[in-house]
Amino acid sequence: MSVRRLEKLRSKFDELQVDGMLIASPHNRRYMTGFTGTAGVVLITLDDAALITDFRYTAQAEEQAAAFRTIRQGVKLSETVKETAVAMGIERLGIEKHLITLDTFLTYEEELKGIRLVPVKDVVESLRNVKDDDEIALIKKAAGLADKAFEHILTRVRPGVREREIAAELQYYMQTGGAFGFAYSMIIASGERSALPHGVASDKRIGNDEFVTMDFGANYEGYLCDLTRTVFVGKPSEKHKEIYNIVLEANMTVLERIRPGMSSKEADSLGRDVIGKYGYGDYFGHGLGHGFGLEIHENPFMSQQRETELLPGMVLTVEPGIYIPGFGGVRIEDDILLTETGVEVLTRSDKSLICL
Repeated sequence: MSVRRLEKLRSKFDELQVDGMLIASPHNRRYMTGFTGTAGVVLITLDDAALITDFRYTAQAEEQAAAFRTIRQGVKLSETVKETAVAMGIERLGIEKHLITLDTFLTYEEELKGIRLVPVKDVVESLRNVKDDDEIALIKKAAGLADKAFEHILTRVRPGVREREIAAELQYYMQTGGAFGFAYSMIIASGERSALPHGVASDKRIGNDEFVTMDFGANYEGYLCDLTRTVFVGKPSEKHKEIYNIVLEANMTVLERIRPGMSSKEADSLGRDVIGKYGYGDYFGHGLGHGFGLEIHENPFMSQQRETELLPGMVLTVEPGIYIPGFGGVRIEDDILLTETGVEVLTRSDKSLICL
């Protein structure tokens, strides 16, 4: 795994005009090395790769990052980085400008005299956009755990239950079922609060005759999933059913038509046009979806402002919604894998209007 990723990164050095890369961000460090510790930096050249970490993690690093030399950090991390970079013969060092503080950059600039720092952006992230087989397998595990959790939580959603209780039950169920944790702060929003796209679980009690939107995900060995289902407690009105069916049509239309080679803007329009034709375009204010993996929000982002080409191997959410202040809202979100010919839907929870 690490060897293939090293080769892909090294192939970018000429374009970046560097002969080495310094990687300090946790997600990129983990992606490149497999190391899951919380401290350390990576130095990579065309013929060498080193993981610098402190005494707490050296044994772990040696086990998890077999393709890298493990170097124990000295008193100051910057000094160890300098010693290692000089020994590796680095003259132009790429550094992730968007993921370090100005203070850290200035420290390295001072310590690494004689080595030119070359600010770069989204280099490792561009590799992470397209998932490999190992990543896809882990994401599928996470999605399966979320699907099981949704089926379970349907037995707990009822009037009088607090949104926070639903979130706690989902977390407990996923973790006891094999998840390493939950993917993000769960969105459990009922009644009028379901019109809040990011209505994090509150102390509100679920009432009668209202939507309940549940947006949650599992973490499986560091890889995440992102599932949203909206259910109804009580008997839905014609307007509740209308809104739900429009969002479902938008979701299904995207799943049927999205393909590699489209731009992220074109994909966004697939769902947005459905909602717009029914007159609810002003109530769908966020993008259609986004990539995810080690982080819950990764490139590409599908919106009217993005023109990224969609490629086989990308894993994306498809999450159209309608949010009407004072009334409520609906979001239906699936996770998909783009294949050479179309899509594979990774989340399989029921999308019919479930009334509890």
